[in-house]
Amino acid sequence: MASLGRTTLGVLAITAILGLAYPLLVTGLGQLAFQNEAQGSLIRSQGRVVGSRLAAQPFTAKRYFHPRPSATTPAYNAGGTTFANLGPTSPDLEKTLRANAAAIVRLEKPYNPGLGVAGVPVDAVTTSASGIDPDISPAYAALQARRVASVRHLALDRVQALIALATDGRSLGLFGEPAVDVLTLNLALDREQK
Repeated sequence: MASLGRTTLGVLAITAILGLAYPLLVTGLGQLAFQNEAQGSLIRSQGRVVGSRLAAQPFTAKRYFHPRPSATTPAYNAGGTTFANLGPTSPDLEKTLRANAAAIVRLEKPYNPGLGVAGVPVDAVTTSASGIDPDISPAYAALQARRVASVRHLALDRVQALIALATDGRSLGLFGEPAVDVLTLNLALDREQK
């Protein structure tokens, strides 16, 4: 009977340490050292939360830069992140990529004469690992720049300057690829036209 009491006490102690104390400690440290990240890297505009630097937003209007395709249902659902589990020989993957590329060419060709499927960046037609990546490549942003400049009646060089401001370089100068945060860029465009 004494061993049952010690075992129960041990389980309660471990539960209190790992279930309460440790999570509270880590949460507290996160709030102190990385408050923005611990809160979800929220982006505010005019005092209200409009999104997160961690999740894509569904922009479809021609006046905005568009994110990568979403793999979630419904689209850009941060609560249901997933990935497209289709292999490179999958007919469904090929069909989806062809349809996505054709849609990009239809949208962008009026502003980029001579654009063909070969000129469409890979991230314009593929989903990210999470299905809701908020960033696009500088190449995809450059492809969309003429459309956005034309629809918004802005100079192309001004739109390109805003792209440069919204572009994050490689982490520590060597990890990853440069990326353009779509929400940050679209908010900058909206501020530009006020």
